[in-house]
Formats: sequence, structure tokens, C-alpha cells
Amino acid sequence: MEVTAEELRQYNGTDPSKPIYVALKSRIFDVTNGQSFYGPGGPYAMFAGKDASRALAKMSKNEEDITADLQGLSDKEIGVLTDWEKKFEAKYPIVGRVVSSN
Repeated sequence: MEVTAEELRQYNGTDPSKPIYVALKSRIFDVTNGQSFYGPGGPYAMFAGKDASRALAKMSKNEEDITADLQGLSDKEIGVLTDWEKKFEAKYPIVGRVVSSN
């Protein structure tokens, strides 16, 4: 499955008939099993339906960091993101990719 960032927003947990997706480095993970974390009211709900790569690398929940943009990240932050990626790969199925909308 390939979706744009805009289409990915539909999978943010607000529609109970749809799965919850979080993308890391453009790969989309189905985090529905982690609904208590990523669903509405969960501590990581702000990442649902988005590519959270930068925010996870920076260990940030700030809205401006919830983006796929990795420019300017330190080596340490890239390492943190790699650790998150391994955790997601071990726990959640990969269901697709985020593609550009043009």
C-alpha cells in the first residue's frame, strides 16, 4: 500500500473502523495493537496518522517535530531513531509506504 502524508492522516485512531498507523522513515506500521498508546487519549496519540521520524529521533512530542524531515539531526538522534525503528519492526506489521503527493 502506498499513501500520501495527507491520506495517512485518516488512520489517526479517530475512526474506529480504520486501523491506526504511524510511519517511521516513510514506512507505515500498523500500531492498532498499541491502541492504548496511539489511540485517542493515549500518550503517543499525536503520532497516529503521521510520520513521526523526527519527533522520535528527538524524543519530542512537539507538533513542529512530528514530521518526516530528518535534516539537521545529530548522529545520536539518528541512532535513537534507529532504535525506535527496531522496536517498531519487532512489534508492529509494516503495511506500506508514505509517498510524495506529486
